Amino acid sequence: MKLLLAIGAVSLVLSAMPVEVKAGTCEIKYLRTACPGKEKISYKKCKGKQRCSKFKEAATAAECGEMAVKSCRNKRLTITESKVITALFDGQQIKASNGSEDFCTVYDKASEEFNKCGG
Repeated sequence: MKLLLAIGAVSLVLSAMPVEVKAGTCEIKYLRTACPGKEKISYKKCKGKQRCSKFKEAATAAECGEMAVKSCRNKRLTITESKVITALFDGQQIKASNGSEDFCTVYDKASEEFNKCGG
């Protein structure tokens, strides 16, 4: 009887434990090219530097890659001329779908959002 109670208690504890999916670390590396004379404001998102990294959680390398492509977005057309975005998933370099380390090479709006410094 004590054995059955012990087994029941153990199974109750185990069933109450949350199932945890281990997320990996996605390091997104930014390299911005500013429009002429706009370096200070263009680099502001990297604390005044041309290059920086931001860390996020991702379940897979593919999810990390998707976040990297989204990081190519450029709303400040007359401030930031272009970006090069690379990514590491759990410390390992990952590549865009075209084999390039630069995820902006597969960003579908690159031609609309990059190299627009002149207006």
